[in-house]
This record gives sequence, C-alpha cells and structure tokens, in this order.
Amino acid sequence: MAKVGIFFGTDTGNTRKFAKQISSKLGDVADKPVNINKASVDDLLAYDVLILGSPTYGEGELPGMSAGHDNESWEEFLPTVTGADFSGKTVALYGLGDQEGYPGHFVDALGFLYDAFADAGANIVGFTSTEGYEFKKSKALMGDQFVGLALDEDNQKELSEGRLTAWLDSISSAWA
Repeated sequence: MAKVGIFFGTDTGNTRKFAKQISSKLGDVADKPVNINKASVDDLLAYDVLILGSPTYGEGELPGMSAGHDNESWEEFLPTVTGADFSGKTVALYGLGDQEGYPGHFVDALGFLYDAFADAGANIVGFTSTEGYEFKKSKALMGDQFVGLALDEDNQKELSEGRLTAWLDSISSAWA
C-alpha cells in the first residue's frame, strides 16, 4: 500500500483545515500534512501518491509573497517543480475559492498546480464535476470538469464535507 503525502499552501488556514481532515479520514495511509513552504521537491518525490491543496486569492492568484502573504507558498514553490520528474507519481488536487466574489477566477490555483505537475509527468486523478457550482470562468477546468476537488467555504460550506468524502472515495484506488 502506498503512503500518501499531503501538502498544502495557505495563509489563512482553511486549506490547512482540509488537509487535516483529509489526513484524519485516511488514517495510517497518510503522513501528517505539511505546509508547502516547509517542503522541497525531494520531499514530494519521496511519495508515490500526493494530495496537494491550495486556495485561490483575489483575481486568480496563488498564495505567496506577491499576493501580500507573510510567507512563501505555492507561488514560490511551483517553479522548483519545473525540471523535476514526477513520472510514476499520482497526484490529486483540491482547492478553495469563492465562486460569488470571484466568479471569473474560481479555484484558478488548481489549474496552476495541474499544469505544473502534469508537465512534470505526474498522473493527475480526482477530477470532479462542475455541477452545483455557479461561476463564470476557471483555469481549473478541463472540459466540463475541475482538475480536482473545488470547495467554496464562503458560499457552499454545507456541501464541503460531502464533496470531500465523495472525492476521497473516488481517488482511494490510488493508494490501495
């Protein structure tokens, strides 16, 4: 059975909260979640299965210094993925966004993570339907699906637990 690494980027804590929930639901299968600002590419490469999370800030920004955060995050980390070989690694993505406040950039960060890890050879799993969401645009779309789990704690908090559970069930074969 593969060990799952959970890495997240955040400045406010909601993405961390979901990383902890994911870890709790997976139990011994997953290691303790790690903030991406405390990780290296080699840390990620040590796992066969990765669950990566990010919020989207403002007008489709990754968390990081240029978004006004106190610490480095995905914005600074993603360039280090370029040139790394994630072939043979399975990656599942989750992201937080605000579909009413930023309908033209809903969960854009998922799209940035997807592009970086797919370009590095990772097998991305966990695509989810856009049904039940109301937004205008997203860089996280591939066809009529998000490239990972989209969560909106601002407008659909009551749906997050069910979405998370269904998503984890859908990707559980990655570490079985």
